[in-house]
Amino acid sequence: MHKKILNTLMGRAVTVAVLILVQALSIVYVTLYFASFSTFFTWGLTILSLGVVVWLVNRNENPSYKLAWVILILVAPIVGVLFYAIFGKKRLPERINQQMALYHKQLLPYLSGSRENAEELRAHSSELGRQADYVTRMTGCPVYRNTECAYFPLGEDLFPRLLEELEKAERFILMEYFIIEAGKMWNPIFEILQRKARNGVEVRLMYDDMGSIGTLPGGYSRMIEGAGIRCAVFNPFRPHLNGNLNYRDHRKICVIDGNAGFTGGINLADEYINAYPKHGHWKDTAVMLRGDAVWGLTTMFMELWSFTTGETMEADHYRPTEHGRDDGFIQPYGDSPLDGLNIAESVYMQIINSATRYIYITSPYLILDNEMVTALSIAAQSGVDVRIVTPHHPDKWFVHPVTRSFYLPLIEAGVKIYEYTPGFIHAKMFVSDDRVAVVGTTNMDYRSFYLHFECGVAFYYSSIVDEVCRDILKTLEKCQTVTREWAYSTFPVRLGRAMLRVFAPLM
Repeated sequence: MHKKILNTLMGRAVTVAVLILVQALSIVYVTLYFASFSTFFTWGLTILSLGVVVWLVNRNENPSYKLAWVILILVAPIVGVLFYAIFGKKRLPERINQQMALYHKQLLPYLSGSRENAEELRAHSSELGRQADYVTRMTGCPVYRNTECAYFPLGEDLFPRLLEELEKAERFILMEYFIIEAGKMWNPIFEILQRKARNGVEVRLMYDDMGSIGTLPGGYSRMIEGAGIRCAVFNPFRPHLNGNLNYRDHRKICVIDGNAGFTGGINLADEYINAYPKHGHWKDTAVMLRGDAVWGLTTMFMELWSFTTGETMEADHYRPTEHGRDDGFIQPYGDSPLDGLNIAESVYMQIINSATRYIYITSPYLILDNEMVTALSIAAQSGVDVRIVTPHHPDKWFVHPVTRSFYLPLIEAGVKIYEYTPGFIHAKMFVSDDRVAVVGTTNMDYRSFYLHFECGVAFYYSSIVDEVCRDILKTLEKCQTVTREWAYSTFPVRLGRAMLRVFAPLM
């Protein structure tokens, strides 16, 4: 136990965090030092703060995000302005934005799908056809047919199938994950990847540095490369104050030979297959595609690989070579924080606005903007059966109270809230009206909607819709209903949640 604590304290995550904290405190100290000796300096910063507030209010940003910064700047003008200058910007330098746009433009010709698929979907449902058209117009991601689908209600259901498909690889394996950690899940996967690489299979692995900073040692990518596996680390976490650290690759993608692809909420660490009870029973989900729609996952990987490494992958080499058994309309899509769009939240919003009977949702976090609260409330007030499942056991103590702060207004609007009592539910799913479902990586929070690279798969009139619906209904049997009385709670609890909720967009 003592050794584990010592390793944690000496780990890279703690080291980087301490160095960043020292820099932040140094900036605050120097600023306050000058302010204490110079009235002009203080007045200058105060005027600058007011100017920043006026400028911020007039920006085309989410109102909740602007409100959090405005309060911080008005309460602590000097510190607030400095931190906004460092962390407040939500776009990377123009050079990087142009680079990402270039890679996306290069891939667009390869993304063209059959227009007949979209037209056929629109014939089934004008609302879902409109949603699919929106995703295609904004991202280039088309609707596919000829794709066999499999749904995995738990990580331990996915794991053996993932190993089986990896063993079949003959040409290439592409893997992109937020978290990787040595253990019962990752070790056998890594053994297969090494063996495949030795046998001439092209293997590429990309992981997010911040996501894995507490689970992988420094220089882990060099060890991966030494095993013959191409490795890229997304947005390395460096010990200096930089708002770019906010942008993370939260996707989970695995593509084998272009013909089989996996995505969902499951990372490559033991808690995701319940190999040990990190927060009680871990409920997570994933899907496997086989056939035409895998190309959507492949192009997402290629785009972010090129962005991360500067290397252009030859697209034609990675195309699917097999058609799958048709299982409805399948639309994989990605969301980027660099394009000024909000694809993942907009997909969710369109499902909510089109629902006539029910919407069932699972999410580990429920940190919503006003638009999402309004959409959910109007749906419930219109007679739609809106149910949301969140965890009972938190993975982040400071985020859980914020999630619970949204319960009361939603419940008062008629939304039913449930907490998963066996442990932590990490699944990110929407299903509505027996017609449409989404399984992917996007949480219902600001970070996923505005700061992360995310992905998902929309299923229209597919067997996956029924499977997701049945799984959520089965999960509800293991949940406790959140009542209005419980959500109302005591005044100190409500006050604490309210304070955290104000600054939720900055978390």
